Formats: sequence, C-alpha cells, structure tokens
Amino acid sequence: MNGFFNFNGAEVEAIQLSLEVAIYCTLISLPIAMAVGYGMARSQFIGKSLVESLLHLPLVLPPVTTGYLLLVFLGSKSTFGLCLYDLFGVQLSFRFPAAVIAAIVVSFPLVVRSIRTSMEMVDPKLEEASRVLGAGKLKTFFKISVPLAFPGILSGAVLAFARSLGEFGATITFAGNIEGETQTLPLAIYNYMQVPGSEEPTMRLVLVSLVIAFVAMALSEWSIKKIKHDNN
Repeated sequence: MNGFFNFNGAEVEAIQLSLEVAIYCTLISLPIAMAVGYGMARSQFIGKSLVESLLHLPLVLPPVTTGYLLLVFLGSKSTFGLCLYDLFGVQLSFRFPAAVIAAIVVSFPLVVRSIRTSMEMVDPKLEEASRVLGAGKLKTFFKISVPLAFPGILSGAVLAFARSLGEFGATITFAGNIEGETQTLPLAIYNYMQVPGSEEPTMRLVLVSLVIAFVAMALSEWSIKKIKHDNN
C-alpha cells in the first residue's frame, strides 16, 4: 500500500500543473464573469439573446471543437498569433498559457450563469437606494451587489476551478500533451490508460483528482452555509 502513493516526477508535475491552471483560470475568469454576469442581469439591449447564445456556446460545443477554434484564432499560424510573436516574442499554443486559456473558455459560461442568477436575485431597489444616498455605480456594485450575490459568486469560482481541473478536449487540442508544460491530470491519466499494466498509477491520479474536487466542493458548501448563517 505504501508503494501505491509513491508519485513519480511526471505525476507530481501533472498535479501541480492542474492546480496552477485551475487557480489561474479562476482568478482570471471570475472578475470578468462578475462584470458580464451583472451586465446581463441588469441590462436590456438589442441582440441580448445572441450574446447569451455566444456566451453559452462552449457548453454545447465538443471540447475538441473549442480547442480547434482556439488553435485557428490564437495559434502560432493565426494572424493574432503571428502578430503576438512578432511584437512580443510570445507563443500561446502548446504552452502553459494555452492550457489556462482553454480552461477559461470552457468554464466561463458556467461562471457567468452562476453569477448572473445570483445578481438577478439582488433587489434592484437596494442598488437604487444606494445611488440615491450618493454612492456611485462602482461603489454600489462592490458594497451592495457583490456582498448580496456572494454565494453565487463563490459557487461560480468553484465551478471554474472544478471545470478547469477536469478539462481535457480543448486542452489537448490547443495546448497539447507536453510533460512538464501542459500535461495536466486528465492528460496524464489518459496517457497511463494507453499503456498496458498501468492500472496502479492511473488509479493513483484518479484518486488525487477525486480528493481535490471533493475538497473544493466541500469548502464551497461550508463557506456558503457560513455566509448564509452570518447574514441571518
């Protein structure tokens, strides 16, 4: 049993990369999703249904298709990719940033939906009262809207973390499966599954994935219940 938990270097790197991708994905997508979710909850404009459809498109597209589109528009051979490399010497595809971008794209609709729903539950009259009392839109947003919608925002953050932790299709297409660079837990598990007799390391990484996901969800539920209890 002791040998079962002897992780090799590649496995440790895969776990570390998965956590880094999930953390970066959450930190980058959350503030953008808060702005978009609030705007979608409070604004009415022509073409809103189209914008909503585009936002939710990654939910219904096969992840491999999403990864291919990222490769077409952001890859090293694309116009944007060539400009980025010529101006700054930066290549996105098949690098660590590509894994983060892929995770952000596939998880973003889930975060926006969670935040939008929570923002819609905030009484607009409270925001109006805040503005009448002299608070600006930005102050009202952070002092009234965000605290009242915080359980939904926290749920969105956990969804981003969990979804990015399990991302496979878009990542392998846009970022590749490069050990120590873009090989996250799902990709490492996939590699082991292709090798006969690798049931033990496969199960080892599966268990790690389960533990990380369970801890994230448990902390989220505990935090939400604590917030609701404190508010009551």
